[in-house]
Amino acid sequence: MSTDQKTVIRYSISFKRKVVQEIEEEGLLIAEASRRYGIKGGQTVSKWVRKFGKYHLLNKIVRVETMEEKDRIKQLEQENKKLKIALADSTMAKHCLEVLIEEADKLYKTDLKKKLGERASHG
Repeated sequence: MSTDQKTVIRYSISFKRKVVQEIEEEGLLIAEASRRYGIKGGQTVSKWVRKFGKYHLLNKIVRVETMEEKDRIKQLEQENKKLKIALADSTMAKHCLEVLIEEADKLYKTDLKKKLGERASHG
Protein backbone atom coordinates (compact mmCIF):
# COMPACT_ATOMS: atom_id res chain seq x y z
CA MET A 1 0.00 0.00 0.00
CA SER A 2 1.23 3.49 -0.84
CA THR A 3 2.16 5.80 2.02
CA ASP A 4 2.47 8.91 -0.17
CA GLN A 5 0.06 11.59 0.92
CA LYS A 6 -1.04 14.35 -1.38
CA THR A 7 -1.08 17.83 0.06
CA VAL A 8 -4.04 19.92 -0.94
CA ILE A 9 -3.57 23.67 -0.66
CA ARG A 10 -6.65 25.83 -0.16
CA TYR A 11 -6.30 29.59 -0.58
CA SER A 12 -8.51 32.02 1.30
CA ILE A 13 -10.70 34.47 -0.58
CA SER A 14 -8.76 37.40 0.87
CA PHE A 15 -5.48 35.89 -0.41
CA LYS A 16 -6.98 35.36 -3.87
CA ARG A 17 -8.23 38.96 -3.95
CA LYS A 18 -4.80 40.21 -2.85
CA VAL A 19 -3.07 38.35 -5.70
CA VAL A 20 -5.61 39.64 -8.23
CA GLN A 21 -5.23 43.18 -6.89
CA GLU A 22 -1.45 43.01 -7.31
CA ILE A 23 -1.90 41.80 -10.88
CA GLU A 24 -4.27 44.65 -11.65
CA GLU A 25 -2.43 47.45 -9.87
CA GLU A 26 1.22 46.50 -10.44
CA GLY A 27 0.76 45.14 -13.94
CA LEU A 28 2.11 41.81 -12.77
CA LEU A 29 1.75 38.95 -15.24
CA ILE A 30 -0.29 35.98 -14.13
CA ALA A 31 2.76 33.71 -14.46
CA GLU A 32 4.82 36.13 -12.33
CA ALA A 33 2.17 36.15 -9.61
CA SER A 34 2.10 32.35 -9.64
CA ARG A 35 5.89 32.22 -9.19
CA ARG A 36 5.92 34.96 -6.53
CA TYR A 37 3.45 33.10 -4.33
CA GLY A 38 4.39 29.52 -5.28
CA ILE A 39 1.00 28.75 -6.79
CA LYS A 40 1.44 25.56 -8.80
CA GLY A 41 -1.84 25.19 -10.71
CA GLY A 42 -1.52 26.36 -14.29
CA GLN A 43 -4.97 27.94 -14.49
CA THR A 44 -5.48 28.74 -10.81
CA VAL A 45 -4.60 32.43 -10.92
CA SER A 46 -6.41 32.91 -14.25
CA LYS A 47 -9.58 31.56 -12.64
CA TRP A 48 -9.12 33.98 -9.75
CA VAL A 49 -8.78 36.89 -12.16
CA ARG A 50 -11.98 35.82 -13.94
CA LYS A 51 -13.81 35.51 -10.63
CA PHE A 52 -12.46 38.47 -8.64
CA GLY A 53 -10.80 40.77 -11.16
CA LYS A 54 -11.38 42.65 -14.31
CA TYR A 55 -11.83 40.72 -17.52
CA HIS A 56 -9.66 43.12 -19.51
CA LEU A 57 -6.57 41.44 -18.06
CA LEU A 58 -7.29 38.09 -19.66
CA ASN A 59 -6.19 37.28 -23.18
CA LYS A 60 -8.92 37.64 -25.75
CA ILE A 61 -9.05 36.59 -29.37
CA VAL A 62 -10.34 39.34 -31.61
CA ARG A 63 -10.88 38.66 -35.28
CA VAL A 64 -10.62 41.66 -37.55
CA GLU A 65 -12.07 41.27 -41.02
CA THR A 66 -12.30 43.64 -43.93
CA MET A 67 -15.59 44.14 -45.74
CA GLU A 68 -14.19 42.17 -48.68
CA GLU A 69 -13.44 39.22 -46.40
CA LYS A 70 -16.93 39.35 -44.90
CA ASP A 71 -18.48 39.53 -48.36
CA ARG A 72 -16.32 36.61 -49.51
CA ILE A 73 -17.38 34.54 -46.50
CA LYS A 74 -21.05 35.29 -47.24
CA GLN A 75 -20.53 34.37 -50.88
CA LEU A 76 -18.84 31.08 -49.95
CA GLU A 77 -21.60 30.25 -47.46
CA GLN A 78 -24.24 30.85 -50.15
CA GLU A 79 -22.29 28.75 -52.64
CA ASN A 80 -21.94 25.99 -50.05
CA LYS A 81 -25.69 26.06 -49.44
CA LYS A 82 -26.41 25.83 -53.18
CA LEU A 83 -23.99 22.93 -53.56
CA LYS A 84 -25.61 21.06 -50.68
CA ILE A 85 -29.03 21.52 -52.29
CA ALA A 86 -27.67 20.37 -55.67
CA LEU A 87 -26.10 17.31 -54.02
CA ALA A 88 -29.39 16.47 -52.30
CA ASP A 89 -31.25 16.84 -55.62
CA SER A 90 -28.81 14.61 -57.51
CA THR A 91 -28.88 12.02 -54.72
CA MET A 92 -32.70 11.95 -54.87
CA ALA A 93 -32.63 11.68 -58.68
CA LYS A 94 -30.16 8.78 -58.48
CA HIS A 95 -32.32 7.03 -55.91
CA CYS A 96 -35.43 7.53 -58.08
CA LEU A 97 -33.63 6.08 -61.12
CA GLU A 98 -32.48 3.07 -59.11
CA VAL A 99 -36.04 2.43 -57.94
CA LEU A 100 -37.29 2.83 -61.53
CA ILE A 101 -34.75 0.26 -62.75
CA GLU A 102 -35.74 -2.17 -59.97
CA GLU A 103 -39.44 -1.82 -60.86
CA ALA A 104 -38.67 -2.26 -64.58
CA ASP A 105 -36.65 -5.40 -63.73
CA LYS A 106 -39.65 -6.80 -61.85
CA LEU A 107 -42.09 -5.88 -64.62
CA TYR A 108 -40.00 -7.22 -67.53
CA LYS A 109 -38.33 -10.02 -65.51
CA THR A 110 -34.86 -9.00 -66.59
CA ASP A 111 -31.71 -7.32 -65.23
CA LEU A 112 -31.41 -3.96 -66.98
CA LYS A 113 -28.18 -3.04 -65.21
CA LYS A 114 -26.51 -6.19 -66.45
CA LYS A 115 -27.81 -5.74 -70.01
CA LEU A 116 -26.77 -2.09 -70.15
CA GLY A 117 -23.32 -3.05 -68.86
CA GLU A 118 -22.92 -5.72 -71.57
CA ARG A 119 -23.77 -3.25 -74.36
CA ALA A 120 -21.30 -0.71 -73.04
CA SER A 121 -18.49 -3.26 -72.90
CA HIS A 122 -19.15 -4.47 -76.49
CA GLY A 123 -19.33 -0.96 -77.97
